[in-house]
Amino acid sequence: MSILVDADTRVLVQGITGNQGSFHARLILDYGSNVVAGVVPGRGGQSVHDVPVFDTVEEAVDRTQPNCGIIFVPAFAAPDAILEQAAANIPLIVCITEGIPVIDMIPVCHRVKAAGSRLIGPNCPGVIAPAHKVKVGILPGQMHMPGPVGVVSRSGTLTYEVVQSLSASGLGQSTCVGIGGDPIIGTSFIDVVDMFERDPSTEAIVVIGEIGGTDEEQCAEHIAANVSKPVLAFIAGRTAPPEKRMGHAGAIVSGGSGTATEKIEAFERAGVRVAAIPDEIAAAVRSTIS
Repeated sequence: MSILVDADTRVLVQGITGNQGSFHARLILDYGSNVVAGVVPGRGGQSVHDVPVFDTVEEAVDRTQPNCGIIFVPAFAAPDAILEQAAANIPLIVCITEGIPVIDMIPVCHRVKAAGSRLIGPNCPGVIAPAHKVKVGILPGQMHMPGPVGVVSRSGTLTYEVVQSLSASGLGQSTCVGIGGDPIIGTSFIDVVDMFERDPSTEAIVVIGEIGGTDEEQCAEHIAANVSKPVLAFIAGRTAPPEKRMGHAGAIVSGGSGTATEKIEAFERAGVRVAAIPDEIAAAVRSTIS
């Protein structure tokens, strides 16, 4: 099993004719995902990689019945793209786009939730389920392998580093989820950790966090009260200076809060082992499930 995506996932790619959309649609197809439609206004009737392109999401849903959409459109158009998918009742929406203003994402997240859809992102690498050979995003499929470890992360590149280490140690993944590094995102650490807790194919959970905000602290409290499976963590940004954004829009220590130390201490209070460097995670996971 897995969470969020599986062998029945039917993918719609919004922005499929653009450079990034076309490039990653090809990789998504090559990995094994079932891409059933693309959407680009004014390009209806064309095809990309033998995938039919439609002018609107509504038309694509009516003709091909996707149950998951991924968005590769510029930041100025991404909020409307998310809302168009939610209005068409697509249950899972993955937004790769970065640079969307926070003020735009606040109402978008509320409207997506009201529509009954789930948003992953924005500014995220997406989701991959190795056992089903399904990915909806930009995660490099070649480093993933099926197994019992669920991974949830705010950082794409840290996800790749940790997954590479896990796979090299013979520890495959049930699902990997990149929730995104922006201040306002559609799905939280807690949401994904709860899914892993209920997933019988996940035996251990890896949480990869970073400085900024309080999501990790809230997740730690939730784990202490609600999660029975072993959880391992890594927090990036131990040496980050205050008031300076480090990479992601949400990765900033502001007003003395959101520091790596605070997050590490919160996880340790919850009984979660925190790795000092990413390469320590594989050995820590091995010790919990062997």
